[in-house]
Formats: sequence, C-alpha cells, structure tokens
Amino acid sequence: MSRFPLDPVRLDRRQLLKFGLGASAAGLLPLGSLQASTLNTNARIVILGGGAAGMAMANRLSRRLEGARISLVEPSEIHHYQPGWTLVASGVWQSGKTMRPNADFVPAGVEWVRQPAVGIDAEQRRVSLADARVLEYDYLVVATGLQLNYHLIDGMSPDLVGTHGIGSVYASIEGATRTRDAIDAWLAKGGGKGLFTAAPTPVKCAGAPIKMTFTTLSRIRDTGRRDAFQLDYLTPGAGMFSQPWINDFLKQRFDDEGINRRHHYRLSAIDPGAQKAEFTFVGPASEFTSHHELRQEEFGREGEMTEVVDYDFIHVVPPMSAPDFVRESDLIAREGPFRGEWLDVDIHTMQHNRYPEVFGIGDVIGAPINKTAASVKAQAPVVEANLLAQMQEQPLPARHNGYTSCPLITDIGKAMLVEFGYDNDMDFLPSFPFIDPRDESWAAWVMKDRMLQPAYYAVLEGQA
Repeated sequence: MSRFPLDPVRLDRRQLLKFGLGASAAGLLPLGSLQASTLNTNARIVILGGGAAGMAMANRLSRRLEGARISLVEPSEIHHYQPGWTLVASGVWQSGKTMRPNADFVPAGVEWVRQPAVGIDAEQRRVSLADARVLEYDYLVVATGLQLNYHLIDGMSPDLVGTHGIGSVYASIEGATRTRDAIDAWLAKGGGKGLFTAAPTPVKCAGAPIKMTFTTLSRIRDTGRRDAFQLDYLTPGAGMFSQPWINDFLKQRFDDEGINRRHHYRLSAIDPGAQKAEFTFVGPASEFTSHHELRQEEFGREGEMTEVVDYDFIHVVPPMSAPDFVRESDLIAREGPFRGEWLDVDIHTMQHNRYPEVFGIGDVIGAPINKTAASVKAQAPVVEANLLAQMQEQPLPARHNGYTSCPLITDIGKAMLVEFGYDNDMDFLPSFPFIDPRDESWAAWVMKDRMLQPAYYAVLEGQA
C-alpha cells in the first residue's frame, strides 16, 4: 500500500525493460534541432567550460555553423559524470564509472584550448587565459560551472575530506570516494552522531545532501544497529526543497525516520582534530530557545547564536558561487538576488541582460533553480536557437521554462524522479508515464543507476 496520495504505476522488471532499458539513450530525451539548417559565418565563438553545458554547446554549434571559429576553453583531460558521485559516495558505484576522456566528446573542427580562463573583458570582448594568451570573441558562451567555497567555513578544506570523520560528495571524484571511506569507518564504530549539512547558497544538485542522508541511513539499517546512530540534518533555511510537495514529503519522512531536522543552522566552522562543528543559527529566537536553556532576551542583538556540536561523521556542503574570474567581470549580476555571485542572464532566453553577444548556460547562471545536468539538457537547444538568431539580428525564438530534474534517492534501491520548472513549482513536469513522480520506486532507481548516464552522454554529443 503506497503512503502517497496518488496510486503509483507498479512495474515489474520485465515491464521496465520493455519500456526503457531496451531503448537507446537518445530516445530518453527529446530531440533538439538536429534537423535544422546550418548558418554560414566567420564569427569567432568562445565557449568557457567543457562540462556538460559547454561540451553540449560545442557539439551543437559545430553542427549548425559553417565557417565559424569555435574555441572551447577547458583545461581538464577528463570528463566527470558528476551525477554519479552520490552513488560513488554511497558505495554503489566505483569511481572509474564516472570518468571518460574529454577527447571522446570534443567535436572535429573545434579548437580545444587546454588552459583555465582567468579573466573576461566584456567591453573589449576578450578572454584571458592562465598562460597569458588572450582570446577575442564575437560571441561568448559562459558555461564555467560553479565554484566550491570551502574556505568560507572556518577550518575547512577539501583536503580534509576522508579524514577526521569528514565527508563531502561535492569536493571531487576522489572526495566522493573518500566520503564513502569515512562513512565506512563510522559504520564500523557501531554507532555515534552523524551531521548532514546544507549550504546557505544555491548549490549544484540541490538534492545531493538529502540523497547522502538517505543512502547513509540505508547503510546504517543494514548494520542492524539503527538505534545506535543519531542523524541530524542541519539546514540554513526553513525548508528542505524548492518544490512544495517534495518539501512537505521530506520533512515528514525525516520525522518518521528519526532524523532530527534543525532549521536555520549554517555551518560556520569546523575543528577536525576535535571532531566538532560550529553552527550559526539565524532564525526565529523561539526556535533556538525551545531547544536550549536560554532566555529569549539573551538571544543576541542580530538574532544570531552559535552552537558547537560534536560529531562522529559530518557531511559538509560548501557555499557556492560563480568562479571568481566571472564574479570579478562585468558579466556578474549587479542587482537582485544574484548580485555579485552569479552570471546575469535572462532566465528564459539565456542571453546576458547587458551584453547581447553573451549567453550563459548551466550552473553559472543566476536563476531560482536549474543547477542540474537535466537543466542543461533543456537549456542547450534554447541557447543554440537564440544565439543563431542573435547572429542574424533576428528576434530570439526560444524560451527556457526552467525545467529541472532531481532523481531523489530515498533508499538504496528506491528513488523519486522529481521534475518541475519556473512556472510549475506547485506541479510536476513528468517525462515518463510509467514513473509516478510522487512514488518511491525501483523504476526511478533504475533510471538513476542505469539509464541517465548514457542519456547524459547523448546531451554532451549534442544528440538530445
């Protein structure tokens, strides 16, 4: 009997294979403009970043533009399938499954610049590289991804992941592996306190901290010693997820599972040697004083208090922002909620709000949601269509509806496929009729575990 209000569609393994696993990766995703005509141009186009967003644009634009000089700025030789890092940290995947050479994806005819970008001069239309070279452009696609700001947590460094009971799935693929090892060591102790944190900023894969909580709980249950482990989830906000139904579901599920929810708590410092974490509480005084022997009048001038918490394991989620060289450029947002932190784009057309020759895609943009690989899948055809229109001085024809997707793991072997957008935060935007977005199912788990990776590579290749 389902605990959810909708009757789920139950599938056995044979049915799921019939519906999905036998299909090609490209068949999982809507086709973009693969049949569209090409444009002859001698324009210089620079794409900053060779992750999911940048590589998808390199492949799409190389097919659509004849004669263009396209440069892809990406220093890494390895492409990382980051959606798989939670599975590595949870002990489900081996790290090698998440890595492929970037050479597999860079299209012929595109100049691969193996240097980091260090500056953007938007007025002069120039990109500075770490080796002192300068790339001039007529059009710029900013697909840099984001920056992990571990340094904003006093005492924290990504080098600490895997030591002193510290995990962080975001640090790197090596960090994901070391996070798994830190969880293994905690489980081997037979009990203790685990802290799972969330960040005070937008983050990539906002569901990852929740997934890590659920997969760790699943592993704890397997030890047969659930009562010996305490799990606390500390988040700086009043909610847990941007989609209201999922937010309510998660709060109830955490309560049912005995995971202590502590809202308005931001991780501010860590003492690795002592295995202590300092949290800053910023919220209603009543919520803090209800858990502490403290009079409300002693709460503090700004409504802030700090609390030091012992831990045996802690999963750290750092604050995030656009890379520093983007933040220091004229392309950064100057006002509004993304001021000084994220790329300033129209969230529907993906065009920069002040520099029409610049487009943004992926995690770097300032948008209320959208920092997922699924968002890139939806944004890429919009950027392609609108960039080509801009090159021809035509009105921009395409609009992004904010589509994003989170395969929300709720147990090892169960997940929910949550899909929604800007104007649908009260509703779902399901892509697969055989998966109920309100149901925890093996089908959604198989999507995450087996099917989304080949679909992701199809996006990189510009085929979806």
